[in-house]
Amino acid sequence: MTERILTIRELNRATLARQMLLERETLPVPAAIERVAGLQAQVVSPPYVGLWTRLRDFRREDLTNALEERLVVRVAMMRSTLHLMTAEDYLLLRPVLEPALVRALKAFFGKRAEGLDAERLVGAARTWLEEEPRTQGEFRALLSGLEPDQDPAAMSYAVRAYLPMAQVPSGGRWGYSNRPPYALAESWLGRPVSGTQDLRDLVLRYLAAFGPATVADVQAWSGLVRLKDRIRDLAPDLRVFRNEDGKELLDAPDAPLPPPNTPAPVRFVPDYDNLVLSHADRRRVISDEHRKFVFLSAGRVRATFLVDGFVTGTWKLEKSRGIVTLMIEPFETLSRTTREALIEEGERLARFVESEARAFEVRFT
Repeated sequence: MTERILTIRELNRATLARQMLLERETLPVPAAIERVAGLQAQVVSPPYVGLWTRLRDFRREDLTNALEERLVVRVAMMRSTLHLMTAEDYLLLRPVLEPALVRALKAFFGKRAEGLDAERLVGAARTWLEEEPRTQGEFRALLSGLEPDQDPAAMSYAVRAYLPMAQVPSGGRWGYSNRPPYALAESWLGRPVSGTQDLRDLVLRYLAAFGPATVADVQAWSGLVRLKDRIRDLAPDLRVFRNEDGKELLDAPDAPLPPPNTPAPVRFVPDYDNLVLSHADRRRVISDEHRKFVFLSAGRVRATFLVDGFVTGTWKLEKSRGIVTLMIEPFETLSRTTREALIEEGERLARFVESEARAFEVRFT
């Protein structure tokens, strides 16, 4: 049987549907975060914008309450990056992602990570966390006292790689202070980590949120490597397609595949959103030509907007004397209708992010 070939537009619409970007949906915050397989959260405000752009009538307190009620946690997960995950997904998926966390430790610190006694460091860290939550600064000071000849940052990162921990909401506009403390995940959530290193749940979560996708895409999203043979064991339970380059695409059963002409409204996507980070081949949402304007040095990923489902420019908010201006920088000439749609949606975005401002405006640069 010949495998169906999916075009870029079909992959685009499939991804947008699964990421709730074709139309806003009405879901509780934990269900929405599970649906999109987590929200990247190394900066505290983007997940709020990411949910605002995906959910109807989303309010800032909806996410803050979910964090405070421990239904959602801020934790190191895919690509060893801070994400917001549901408590259930974190406890289930953390073990299978641990090799990626350890690999990141070695990649980031190189020789400075050599010779670390991870078992001793984790044991000490666990004891300190059982006393009370600790900030990264406190960790580094305590670890330096334990191993004065080792790199404090590398030791702290090693603890994060091997020991399941969750950040404790600590106030501020977006749920966390600049230096939030960490708690033992099992203590904070009242349950032990329950998952295994079986790939099945992780791959199905990914495909349901970002498929159809290649094995390389799964690796780019997760930070895991050499998955081809392990994922092959799951193939009987998956749908199989091909992309226009002939590469095999895997997909979760019954996941949506909207027609390529499905309307896609303008959408504002925040900095670091997983929409633009979760595939090795990102052409389904952003052209190779435009990537250099979004992915900057030092790991910075700019906020973007979508026109007809594809990244068509970047945006940022500026505030001066109580006036908030949404600055829109398109990559190409926009039609009048598109500009009007961006102005309308953009003003709503500005009002959500800076609700206490006295005036709002939208400018194109």
